[in-house]
Amino acid sequence: MATATKDHAVKDAQNASVRVEIFDQAYNLRGSDPEYILKLAEYVDSKMRAVAAATNTIDTVRLAVLAALNIADEFHLLKKKIDNGGTDYLKRAHQLAHALDEVLQDDRKVG
Repeated sequence: MATATKDHAVKDAQNASVRVEIFDQAYNLRGSDPEYILKLAEYVDSKMRAVAAATNTIDTVRLAVLAALNIADEFHLLKKKIDNGGTDYLKRAHQLAHALDEVLQDDRKVG
């Protein structure tokens, strides 16, 4: 028994298969989280439509590749931000630990 969901997507509750539509093409996908698959498909569809609106390209394969490059760029920028943030936090933690060590040493000298 399939249930209709947002934007032409159909979810089959028995086998976790999901019918999605990306750039006017229907795909039947399977996965452990149908709602997540729907979100991913909507995101890819929106990226392809944005690329199509920004370019004169009508070839869907080229649009898909350009959308994939945009998504990969977003991923790597976020990954870099997270990696740098982790490094910044680690540096800050070491600085604070060093400052705390200095304060504790000064207290020992005074006491």
